Order: sequence, then structure tokens, then C-alpha cells
Amino acid sequence: MYGLIGKMIAVEGKRKELGQILLDGIVGMPGCLSYVVALDQEDANALWITEVWESREMHQASLQLESVQAAINAGRPLIAGFAERFETQPLGGQGIS
Repeated sequence: MYGLIGKMIAVEGKRKELGQILLDGIVGMPGCLSYVVALDQEDANALWITEVWESREMHQASLQLESVQAAINAGRPLIAGFAERFETQPLGGQGIS
């Protein structure tokens, strides 16, 4: 398995809109076991995205999907920047086989 945890910073006042764009773009991603978008409790402009994939290659391939490309294009103007980014190797967990 391949995991990715990243912090994305939205343009002031656009966090919920950006979060919804990210959630709308995750439909039909082969190999995606979990994709969670969460609001940061301390930074009013930050989102945390936590992903679990069958493999790193499946994650990379997802970036070419039409739905993901549409989400990237729609979200790009709402992104002020990126912060922490961690690659992990999940061992398992609830909801992940």
C-alpha cells in the first residue's frame, strides 16, 4: 500500500469551496482505498488530504483521470500553497483491507 498525507492552503475564505472541489474529483479512482479531506482546526485556510492507495503507481495513474484533471483545473485558482507532505506505507486500518 501507498499513503500520502498533505496539507493544502486555500486562498483566504475559499477553503470549503476548495475542499468540495477535491471531494467532487475523487469519483472512480481505481486503486484508491481511502481519500479524506479534512479541515485544519487551527488554520482557517488549511485542508489536510489523507490518501491510501493500492500502490504508488495507481496514485500516479489517477492524476491522468478526467475527473482528477477537472478538479485540479477548478481548484488551482483557489490554492494559495502547500505545506507538509508525507509519504507513508499503511499497514492497514478500519475500512482498508
